[in-house]
Amino acid sequence: MNDTARATWITYIRDERVELPATIDGIRAALSGEAERAAFDMEVCRTPGQDLHRVLARWSLATRPDAAEANEEIVERLRAGDFSGLVFPYEDSDEEEEEAG
Repeated sequence: MNDTARATWITYIRDERVELPATIDGIRAALSGEAERAAFDMEVCRTPGQDLHRVLARWSLATRPDAAEANEEIVERLRAGDFSGLVFPYEDSDEEEEEAG
């Protein structure tokens, strides 16, 4: 029998590898209070199946307050005009252009 409560998603927060709960039960257990769990239950019950993975991913990140802080730091950096480290998949890199030329 599978232990789905231990299923996790892997992500990075401030360049640190972290594991997040990846099941409804796991996410629910990791939430901090009854009000948060009730909001989670309500949203999960009303979410169409094709969108459920997005809702679960957002709630899974909500179990880590530092994830929201790290995202805000990134947004503020981008608003300030610092696009360092940003990769645009639709643009050719200088290296690819040199190889083609």
